[in-house]
Amino acid sequence: MKNEKFNGLGKKKTAIARVIICKINGFFTINKKPYKQYFARHALSIWLEKLFQTINISLDKLDIKAKVDGGGEKGQAEAIAYGISKALLKSDHNIRATLRKHKLLTRDSRIVERKKYGQAGARKKFQFSKR
Repeated sequence: MKNEKFNGLGKKKTAIARVIICKINGFFTINKKPYKQYFARHALSIWLEKLFQTINISLDKLDIKAKVDGGGEKGQAEAIAYGISKALLKSDHNIRATLRKHKLLTRDSRIVERKKYGQAGARKKFQFSKR
């Protein structure tokens, strides 16, 4: 994995993340910002760090560039994690069992149900009046 680039595409709800991983010097940037600065909520950056702890790879050995758009912060974080796990799988096929065990290779395909015509929302109806 010397100076090879591996890419992965991650999706969650309406968030789409394109991730590129290469072995250089340990920068983790999301939309050209450091990942701790990009995610204002501390819990989301910890959630991404936990991904690397589960597969025993240190962040300072990999250079990760992610470009993400759409969705909210949590959806973006999960899309990035899914993209990273797909890129890591391309770089090393031996970690497939570990990624599967921690459910990092499963795409969460749930999206918001669309609003229907003549209703207040996707499932909610307008109040019925008999008279």
